[in-house]
Amino acid sequence: MKVGIVGLPNVGKSTLFNALTRTHKAEARNYPFCTIDANVGVVHVPDYRLKVLQELVSTDVVIAADVEFVDIAGLVKGASRGEGLGNKFLATIREMDVIVHLVRCFEDGNVIHQSNCVDGLRDLEIIQTELLLADLESVQAQLERQKKRAKGMDKAAIHFCELGERLISHFNGGNLAHNMQICDEEKPLLRQFCLLTAKPVLYACNLSEDELASPSSNGHFCAISEYAAAHPPAEVCAVSARLEEELGDLPLEEAKKFLKELNVTDSGASEVIVKAYDLLDLASFFTASEKEVRAWTFRRGMLAPSCAGVIHGDFERGFIRAEVVAYDDLVKHGTVAGARAAGCYRTEGKGYAMEDGDVVHFRFH
Repeated sequence: MKVGIVGLPNVGKSTLFNALTRTHKAEARNYPFCTIDANVGVVHVPDYRLKVLQELVSTDVVIAADVEFVDIAGLVKGASRGEGLGNKFLATIREMDVIVHLVRCFEDGNVIHQSNCVDGLRDLEIIQTELLLADLESVQAQLERQKKRAKGMDKAAIHFCELGERLISHFNGGNLAHNMQICDEEKPLLRQFCLLTAKPVLYACNLSEDELASPSSNGHFCAISEYAAAHPPAEVCAVSARLEEELGDLPLEEAKKFLKELNVTDSGASEVIVKAYDLLDLASFFTASEKEVRAWTFRRGMLAPSCAGVIHGDFERGFIRAEVVAYDDLVKHGTVAGARAAGCYRTEGKGYAMEDGDVVHFRFH
């Protein structure tokens, strides 16, 4: 799964990327279009349960779930018409599964702003408008290619064109694709359009470090929170990209101590990762033994054989059963034997939908 970081130039995207990946891979400078080519990094999903499971089974090997983050160059007004290499950047966004839209919400005269003043909601709407215009142009072009087939009474093309016409009308009203009312049968068809505004969005509000403890005191943060609530599926989080990058250079315990001094309970970078993971509708199941504790990513609703296939294709093809205990039950009883004695260790078949936090052992031919 890919998570793309987007926003106007010079709002801190590369700085946030470095914080998320705990590297200095992306060059972060105080001028627009410092980034041209996308930076890509794999990020571990924070999960306190891994540490607990590690202690339960006494292993030295812990492997977290991963998500790929992509630092995409800044978009500008007119990007949908190719301004600022917009076509290239929009094409990269189209490949993403979820968007982290970083919005500058802090005042600092030493950091250049493209519009010479900070207005988070205005900046957000500039990006959304460009994504919307790009979607409108894309749908119009796709309809032109399908109309001949529709005239030939091709049923698939007819349905495609019908939905396309509704999309155009929807976009012309200034509406995003993910706010359009469609039935479940139309969802696979909608995905064929590969729309930018159909992607779930996490609005990451880039605050100054002294505002992190009480982000609601920032007017830009409040305005963006209201916008997100009115345009689901969307989430909001507060982050100080510069602070997070500095924390990435510190040992973990020192970083926690520093956050505590700021009256901040957790890293904003961690919240970005976890919320992006949730927006992708992903969850984790675990395998735990003396060899290793590992988190495996699955999409909510996946059945046990498909989840077994996440580990190895042979597990899915030869699936017999899944031996499952919920994380909370395992922790409560301390061992698998204890959970089994309490009746919490169970056997599930092919129709079982895996739950977040399941600790599982697959049996297969």
